[in-house]
Amino acid sequence: MITKRAVFCTCVYLGVLALCGKPANAQIAKVVDDSGRLFFINAEPPVQTKLMPARSHAAIYMPAETTFTGRGRPSFSIDRDGAEKLVREAAERHSVDPALVRAVIETESNWNSSAISRKGAVGLMQLMPTTAQRFGATEFYSPQQNVDAGVKYLKTLLERYNGNLDLALAAYNAGEGAVDRAHGIPAFRETRNYVQKVQSAYFRPGSGRLSDLWVNPRAIHKNVDPSGRIIFTNE
Repeated sequence: MITKRAVFCTCVYLGVLALCGKPANAQIAKVVDDSGRLFFINAEPPVQTKLMPARSHAAIYMPAETTFTGRGRPSFSIDRDGAEKLVREAAERHSVDPALVRAVIETESNWNSSAISRKGAVGLMQLMPTTAQRFGATEFYSPQQNVDAGVKYLKTLLERYNGNLDLALAAYNAGEGAVDRAHGIPAFRETRNYVQKVQSAYFRPGSGRLSDLWVNPRAIHKNVDPSGRIIFTNE
C-alpha cells in the first residue's frame, strides 16, 4: 500500500529533477559603478566558454563559437578588418588619432569584441555600462556603438586634461575621480602598468601614429650639431 508520505517524497523528487534538468542559458554579471549603484547584465554567454587572461586590467571570457547574437541583437563578433574600419570612422568623427584608439583596444581587449571583464566592462574598448550610456551607446553588444562611445570618452578625457596623455589614459583605466584625487596618475600598479602599455603600443615604430599630434615626453631623440657631434636629448 502506498502511503501519503511516499507519494509526497516522489513528487518532491520529480520536482527537483525538473528544476535541475534545464541548464541556465544566461550569465548575469554584477556591475557596481563609481557612485555605488548596482547593475546586473545578462551577458548570454555561449554553452562552452573558456577564461583567458586579459592583457590589461581584467579577465576576458572568449566564446568558443560565434555567439552573443541574441534576438534583435547585432552580432557581438567582428573580424580585425571590420574593427579597423570602425576605428578609422570613429577616430575621424571625433578627431582622435586612430593609432591611439588602436593602442587602447590592443591593451584593453586585444581586439576581442566579445570581451567581458569580471567587473562587467564590455567589448573592444571595455566600457562599463554607465560609461557606454553616458557616451551614447544604447546597445552594449554592438561593436560599432562600443567603439564610437569609447572614442568619445577618450576625446573627452584628452580635453579634460588639456591633452595630457598620461592623465587621460590613467582616467580611462581608473576613472576621472581617482586621477583628480591623486592630482596625477594614481599610485595603482594596474593603472601605471596600463598607461605604460598603451603608450608603448602607441609610440612604437609602425603604429601609424600621427607624429605631429603627440610627442612622448620620455622619448630620447638623436641630434647632430653643426660640428658633427651627436647629441641625445629628451627635449
